[in-house]
Amino acid sequence: MTKADLVEKVADETGFTKTETGVICDKLIDTIKEAVAKGEKIELRRFGTFQLKERKSRMARNPRTGDPVKIPTRKIPVFKVSKLFKDMLD
Repeated sequence: MTKADLVEKVADETGFTKTETGVICDKLIDTIKEAVAKGEKIELRRFGTFQLKERKSRMARNPRTGDPVKIPTRKIPVFKVSKLFKDMLD
């Protein structure tokens, strides 16, 4: 399912126009991205949690030369599915 499919389905079920629904979806996604980028945790009950995690620095190897390369600490966004959502999928 693409974003356009999602917008169409939500618009059909809510009575909003596709344009209005698209704007709402865009704003929701932008708000989640901005909050996670600031380090905030977004918890959507019965769905999951978006948050920022820090990966520790580590040593790796350059595949071409075999030389060791230090990969610095970095932050990555993660999504953890809620238990209710997982159970629904079983």
